[in-house]
Amino acid sequence: MTRLTIVIVAFNAREDLAGTLGSLTTAPPSTSHEIVVVDNASTDGAPELVRGRFPGVALVEAGENLGFARANNLAIRRSASELVLLLNPDTIVPAGAVDQLVACLDSAPGVAVVGPRIVDATGRAELSWGDRVTPWSERRRKTLVHRDQAGDPAAATAIDRDTRAARDVAWVTGACLLVRRSDAELVGLLDERYFLYMEDVDFCDAIRARGRRIRFEPSVEVVHLRGRSGPASGGGAERAWQASHLAYYRKHLPLWAPLLALYQRLRVAG
Repeated sequence: MTRLTIVIVAFNAREDLAGTLGSLTTAPPSTSHEIVVVDNASTDGAPELVRGRFPGVALVEAGENLGFARANNLAIRRSASELVLLLNPDTIVPAGAVDQLVACLDSAPGVAVVGPRIVDATGRAELSWGDRVTPWSERRRKTLVHRDQAGDPAAATAIDRDTRAARDVAWVTGACLLVRRSDAELVGLLDERYFLYMEDVDFCDAIRARGRRIRFEPSVEVVHLRGRSGPASGGGAERAWQASHLAYYRKHLPLWAPLLALYQRLRVAG
């Protein structure tokens, strides 16, 4: 039986998808695996790319843009592997990285999810894990990330330091997230109320609520081209973020949700 299913959800990400699939097929994991691409009705020729250049990759054409959670769930339900790797279509996976993540899970039965250190094409670290979401933790995180994006070397140093130590965390990014199927199924897979963003945080929350652990493992690195794929670009991304952010607060932080909704309305009005 195939031990691992690698799920890649794509929407108008043809060129980046080619890089991701190339990295996975040029130096494939030794773990028995299958690769499943769920195409969310791309118009850039992504399905033709998969069929023509990567015939060993399973292609599921959704027929519409299902969003991230629904599309991943579609692939998970169609597979039967012990492990599932959620992977963005704008990543490059170095040789051996997937096998290292699998080894991390194998060595820690209490761990349900593991995520690697995420870096950009220059090796600059992305803050790809987080603490429990609260208004205060979000403020600290956003301030640090904004300073980093503005070129503040102190912020870049802080992010680099925070992504060097292995640790148990509240969540890891869905850009590269390895999970045991048994844990994923016990929480009902990803919550499909989220179209894009926050579904990975919510997913990890649900798994932790069952007493299982989420692990950040910096000894493994994966390159993320930082949101060049279709769903993460344009004004639609901001609207999706706002909707998912509010949905998360209504589910997990209901007392704060009205204030967040007011803040979002004021930002739009401003």
